[in-house]
Amino acid sequence: MNTCSLSFPPQINLARLPTPIQPMRRLGEKLAVDLYVKRDDLTGAALSGNKIRKLEFVLADALAQNADTVITCGGAQSNHCRATAIAAAMLGLNCRLLLRTPDPSNPPPVEGNILLDRMAGADIVWITPQEYQVRDEFFEREAASLKASGRKPYMIPEGASSALGAWGYIRAVEELVNDIANLPGGANQACTIINAAGSGGTSAGLILGAKIFDLNARIVSVNVCDDREYFVNAIGNICEKAIADYGIEIDFSRDRDVEIIDGYVGRGYALSRPEELELLNEVARAEGIFFDPVYTCKAFYGMVQELKNNPRCFGERIIFIHTGGIFGLFPKAVEIESLL
Repeated sequence: MNTCSLSFPPQINLARLPTPIQPMRRLGEKLAVDLYVKRDDLTGAALSGNKIRKLEFVLADALAQNADTVITCGGAQSNHCRATAIAAAMLGLNCRLLLRTPDPSNPPPVEGNILLDRMAGADIVWITPQEYQVRDEFFEREAASLKASGRKPYMIPEGASSALGAWGYIRAVEELVNDIANLPGGANQACTIINAAGSGGTSAGLILGAKIFDLNARIVSVNVCDDREYFVNAIGNICEKAIADYGIEIDFSRDRDVEIIDGYVGRGYALSRPEELELLNEVARAEGIFFDPVYTCKAFYGMVQELKNNPRCFGERIIFIHTGGIFGLFPKAVEIESLL
């Protein structure tokens, strides 16, 4: 499409952008591939990670609607919820988090992201995994309670993964265009961009952005929960709604354009296998880069296994999106220490 006619929704500047791209030389040599990492873990310190790119657009909308409280949801150690709580504090908004835990009467320790949630002043409502399956009902209940007390709530979906939130990674593709142009071979050399899929918004933005900006890249997502069918639908829904809502003139097909590498969920969401944590340690020692155990480690592990099966499956060049999540390492300290 003609990018000159592209109109981005309003946003607020919260992330430290652009983030750098850097080679992973030692691991790339081991895997026999030209390997780079896009350091979206460096979007900030407390605001580290991919979620803040989406929240720049979503929170701009919350402010435009004169909201005074944001409500969102996630797992106990949700990076998205931590980013939302901190960004809300920066903007003078209240924040209520619906966090998932097996026993709400005995919530997890105040560590990692939970510690930062609490320090930023977030109000935490603990719910069970079963209740999380019908979280829309809990959103409505909490919103009604806030309205009854005279507040103006604004609901943010899991991961800020919506048509509006996807603009965060459409904009990130603008950076990637420049990043890739400055690599050896420039824009003429095709590459595969790999990311972790947890709620689908980052993948949707990358797919849309690659089409909008005519990026010579294949977009591949490794799911860290659920399965391929779930994410083809989730990402497809976000892409189609963004195209419809914002009049984006591109050709999109969920069956053709949403590529999911399934089979690496392992023990389940936020549950780690020793081989995943061993790779996490290897990356830290080889490159000085710290992945998180929930998202990036699982996705990178999946990528490595696929390369072992077929060294050319992603082509000659890979750019891995580091979506942050370093605070999720700390609750895993005992598991990781046993492997050191």
